[in-house]
Amino acid sequence: MKLRVKTTLVALAVILGVYGGYIAGGGEQVIAYAKDRYQDLQTFAKVLNLVQQYYVEEVDTQKLIYGGIKGMLQELDPHTNFLPPDVYKEFETETSGEFGGIGIEITVQGDILTVISPIEDTPAWEAGILAGDKIVEINGESTKGFSLAEAAQKMRGKKGSKVRMGIFREGFEKPREFVIERATVKVRSVKVTDLENGYLYLRLTSFIENSSGDFEKALKATISKHKNISGVVIDLRRNPGGLLDQAVKISDLFLEKGVIVSTMGRNRREKETIQAKKDGTYSGFPVIVLINEYSASASEILAGALQDNKRAVIMGQPSFGKGSVQSVVKLGDGSGLKLTVARYYTPSGRSIQAEGIKPDVVLDEVDPEAYRKAVIRKENIRREQDIAGHLQGEREKKTKDEAKADGKSEAVSFWWKNQELTGKDKKQKLNAREELLARDYQVLQAFNYLKAWKVMESYGTEVTPVPVPAAASSAPAETEIKAPTVKQ
Repeated sequence: MKLRVKTTLVALAVILGVYGGYIAGGGEQVIAYAKDRYQDLQTFAKVLNLVQQYYVEEVDTQKLIYGGIKGMLQELDPHTNFLPPDVYKEFETETSGEFGGIGIEITVQGDILTVISPIEDTPAWEAGILAGDKIVEINGESTKGFSLAEAAQKMRGKKGSKVRMGIFREGFEKPREFVIERATVKVRSVKVTDLENGYLYLRLTSFIENSSGDFEKALKATISKHKNISGVVIDLRRNPGGLLDQAVKISDLFLEKGVIVSTMGRNRREKETIQAKKDGTYSGFPVIVLINEYSASASEILAGALQDNKRAVIMGQPSFGKGSVQSVVKLGDGSGLKLTVARYYTPSGRSIQAEGIKPDVVLDEVDPEAYRKAVIRKENIRREQDIAGHLQGEREKKTKDEAKADGKSEAVSFWWKNQELTGKDKKQKLNAREELLARDYQVLQAFNYLKAWKVMESYGTEVTPVPVPAAASSAPAETEIKAPTVKQ
């Protein structure tokens, strides 16, 4: 016990010696500052000393100090955390694209642990965890007061072990328990669908070490296959972010010049700006970026860079609004401090923090089942060609004559070809492109915009990718597209 007290007092003496050096440096403001800090540290040391000497049971001094640090940081924003040595070690492996756990990104909203997004194709995703879910319990323990680092540690564990999570979401009368088996999470951050004729759909699920490389490979593969790129849909919906440098590199693929992002800390005169480079730029085709309320951090940097530089149209819903910069400092005992040190700003000077990116075109997100029913209902409309004995058009005659010449049955009507396919037949007859466009209304609308863009350009109409704001800080004009409605 005496040894612990002595160690604490020695550490305090070193700290006070540092402050004493500041005082000796001169200046009344420095002296007043040091006195305030001296009193605060003295109070902390007294409390620690009293607990060590008189608490009813033997105490772990390191546990008390770590707890004191955590309590101090809880007075700041939810992204500032203390990482004990075991948590810090795991943190270092998370951005490599492979780590152990269940595969979710979390934040704290209104003092409640909340899912930003489950990572696709991970245990959490397969278990049915959704963006916006409230995590109220982990293994029977209330999450009230948990920091993000503590919650993440509770959810990690050996591969094959299980974690029980109490989840509350809109529509639940009370929390429900989800039992999820932990696994080695391998993140494939770039998912590609060829939309044909040089149009490309790229879904970014997160920003990890190889994201920009995989992204550029997809662009090169499209050029190799179609000789050019007609247009790109970049899907950032439910992308919780990740590595800043990857968002910068992907932005730079589409920008020849201009600012990509800037950061500014407490000293507003120390502003850091990242500029685009001309080398390696992919240009000459339109870009649509899809975002929603769960697109955060690095996703917002990419969307903001392309929007402000008028390189892409942003569609969907306003983004999450996580616009702060964290720096991770490794401490001497193997622990770490994740500290918020600055804010992000888009090229036009907009702060992302708590505001997010506002889409140029507001687009409703539609339940896939409701959308599918709406499409089927729309396709069931009968037209002239579906009426028995109708006067045939020239193209229809030609098609039927060709079919007969080839010994094939006559071509069936458009209406019949688009009837709903079920079960095994549906899986066999829909390729990846058709499946994507049939189940995702927002992707279909983005694809339609790209095609309309090309049509307008073919008419000699100059198409401006993004409406020019009235002022640099003003929000872009918004156009709203309503989802199809289905009467039950």
